[in-house]
Amino acid sequence: MKIFSASKIREADETTISRQGITTGELMERAGTEVFLWLKKRFPDKETVFHVFCGKGNNGGDGLVVARLLHNDNYKVVVDIVEGTGNPSEDFTANFEKLEQNNLACNTNEAYEYKKHKIIFLDAIFGIGLNREVGAEAKEAIQRINNSAVKIISIDVPSGMFMDRKSDIAVHSDMVLTFQFTKLAFYLAGNCNFIKEIKILDIGLDKDFIANEPTQFFLTDRTEAHQRYRPVPAHAHKGTQGHALIIGGSYGKIGAVTLSSKAALKSGCGLVTAYIPKCGYTIVQTAFPEAMVLTGGEEHINTIAFDIEPKAIGIGMGLGQQPETQQAVLEFLKHQKTPMVIDADALNILSYNNEWLNMLPENTILTPHPKELERLMGSWEDDFEKMEKIRAFAKEHKIILVAKDAFTIVACNDRVHINSTGNAGLATGGSGDVLTGIITGLLAQSYSPADAAIFGVYLHGLAADIGVCETSKQAFTASDIINYLGAAYLKIEAEKAQK
Repeated sequence: MKIFSASKIREADETTISRQGITTGELMERAGTEVFLWLKKRFPDKETVFHVFCGKGNNGGDGLVVARLLHNDNYKVVVDIVEGTGNPSEDFTANFEKLEQNNLACNTNEAYEYKKHKIIFLDAIFGIGLNREVGAEAKEAIQRINNSAVKIISIDVPSGMFMDRKSDIAVHSDMVLTFQFTKLAFYLAGNCNFIKEIKILDIGLDKDFIANEPTQFFLTDRTEAHQRYRPVPAHAHKGTQGHALIIGGSYGKIGAVTLSSKAALKSGCGLVTAYIPKCGYTIVQTAFPEAMVLTGGEEHINTIAFDIEPKAIGIGMGLGQQPETQQAVLEFLKHQKTPMVIDADALNILSYNNEWLNMLPENTILTPHPKELERLMGSWEDDFEKMEKIRAFAKEHKIILVAKDAFTIVACNDRVHINSTGNAGLATGGSGDVLTGIITGLLAQSYSPADAAIFGVYLHGLAADIGVCETSKQAFTASDIINYLGAAYLKIEAEKAQK
């Protein structure tokens, strides 16, 4: 799914109005109707009270449409027009007059009774056009909404959230009903408190515009993942499914390389070899009998030499950063042309030796968590600068950068792909090791590096989404990701079969 900037979304609106021969008011009615229909389906009980907070711009106009439709469908509706939100737009004014015609008054300070869980706050104060700091009256309204202890639903965006810069205050939405496109700002770490759930409502914007308009940002949703997924051929055998080599481990950290190796095999590749120090030999052979094992060094790897020909290599998990290990990594990189995933200690070694980045084969995949990312490319002021630095770093070094976070970002070919799966259950030791194993296993199966990274991140998150439903987020572990990979594949195959 494409992600467009606020200016491109406005252009999509204008193109739709022109090509479909409708007015801005008719498009607003269409958007408000979609919100109303969603609310009616989710909250069929007519005892539900909807308290709608509207600004005076077009987002407020959307809110007025919703308020009128709810009122006419016999819901209890209370409307507050928030002052200090600019001059009334033409479509806001038109819909305000329609409220009066339908006998729905605003700003009545009406006291209303409601049963527990039967009240919804609808936030329609500001939309994507917000370009100034929130004033005192609007800030007071946002704080009132946030302090309400009721369910909060925002129309299009949480009011106060900027689309192109850091947001300091915004509505803390339980659900955002956004129009046609998701928004980049929804997936940035600094905005995590403002959104719990997102629902995209199709309001019929021009399909040709959406299909033909270029963008550098994409959401890896179910459709995108299905396009990148490659089913196992009917006559496959272990030789055709690829051989993955996983290099890592040191004394006390053999678990990391074991998790990666297991994940590589569970991703569907035919063979896995673990390259580890000798201290981990018995552990891996016992914990993961399906793996073959090669060794180099006693308690940490001091040389990397092998006579196999893997189709993909993952390196770094639990590797350690001893001088001998760093030298071994250098010698390994000098001669390596095999598709590769670099993680953990191997990333830290690269950050200490930045010039080694020039030795990486094109489209090598790097999988840093936030601190590793900062060591690699330096710090950033806010999430928007971070996004640009990620794109620039990946482009400069001709690599694929998988920046792990609550919403993991994959930067490749001057594009940014934001993952839609995963949850807080992944905030556990070893989940990154599993991700590296999955991506390496996909590479070994001849997925392109871009597909391996994008689909691998989606698959990793999907396994967690399925798993936490049975284990809880608190009890979820990295091993559970591996255990639920099969269920994730089955879900993808079932969804594809329904198309």
